[in-house]
Amino acid sequence: MNPLNELLQTRLSAGPVPAAEVMALGLYHPEHGYYRRQEGPWGFDGKDYYTALDLGPLLGQTLALRLEAAWERLDRPARFTALEPGAGRGWLGRDVLNAVSGPFAEALIYVHRDDNPAAHRAAEEALAPFLMANRARFAAEDEPLEPFTGAVFSNELFDALPAQPWRWDGTRWTREVLTPAGPEWQAADPGEAGAWFAARTDGLEPRDGSIWCESMPGLVHELARSLEAGLFLTVDYGEAADRLLAKGADLRRYKAHSVDGKWHEDLGEADLTADVDFTRLAILLEQEGMTQLSHMELSKWIRTHAPLERWGAEWMTLPTPERMKRTENLLQLTLPDMMGSRFRVLEGWKGRAE
Repeated sequence: MNPLNELLQTRLSAGPVPAAEVMALGLYHPEHGYYRRQEGPWGFDGKDYYTALDLGPLLGQTLALRLEAAWERLDRPARFTALEPGAGRGWLGRDVLNAVSGPFAEALIYVHRDDNPAAHRAAEEALAPFLMANRARFAAEDEPLEPFTGAVFSNELFDALPAQPWRWDGTRWTREVLTPAGPEWQAADPGEAGAWFAARTDGLEPRDGSIWCESMPGLVHELARSLEAGLFLTVDYGEAADRLLAKGADLRRYKAHSVDGKWHEDLGEADLTADVDFTRLAILLEQEGMTQLSHMELSKWIRTHAPLERWGAEWMTLPTPERMKRTENLLQLTLPDMMGSRFRVLEGWKGRAE
């Protein structure tokens, strides 16, 4: 029997278990959690899901431009630390480090932060030349973050935080829980979440609802506090708060490249995610001293910041297979209804350069 299911059955004997607690158990149990497995879930054949990084280096190349712009804005400090929490395989850091050159490359230090054992092994391989050159290093998740100047960036970090779905039934708030009979929506006091939802809509309709992530403020505080000056940037699934409420945001399960709402099944053997409330994330960052906060579709962000015409011309000199791969990467991240339209990029600024 699945060891996490055994643990869950014990907890169910004491009463219904909120969906957020089931998500936390399935993803972060220290021995059997999905993000503590020895084999990574990323990629295509035989894996559960792929990310923008599996499609090519375009995301990392565009991010490199944003980091260099932040370095320039900070008046070119001799050391520019770029911290990536939830860094996974280190592929985004690798793509950034491969894309930079000149004085900025000399100033840039990439810090990979992710205790997932499979991710750490993959990152050791991906970052090997940069680790040897002291241009990259690892930081454990429990390692205190010393204040630094530079950037905090992430890709699909906040959607992996345990989140609780709430739904309005027309007269009261209900939350999704797991019972011995399966998932149910049960009336409960939403507390702070209810006040937040009510303030983000002109009027609730039956089945309106969203997710509430208790751990988001703590993580935002930890990351923002460590950044003395520079750029905060995150790429993730999600929407503004009012749009999430209108669609009734819920939990999703990813397994073998299929997605469904069976968040209570295959615990520890499938990925669980939730949409990110970008309105709440921006307000939390503002409370930590961030300014100039905004978010947009990933596809628009790339078209805004990447010199696509110049890059496209450069790709014409590449061998045909590589040119076709780069073109497919571009199409996936910039065309409507493709991957780039399903993600958003939030940027904010902290510190002395305004």
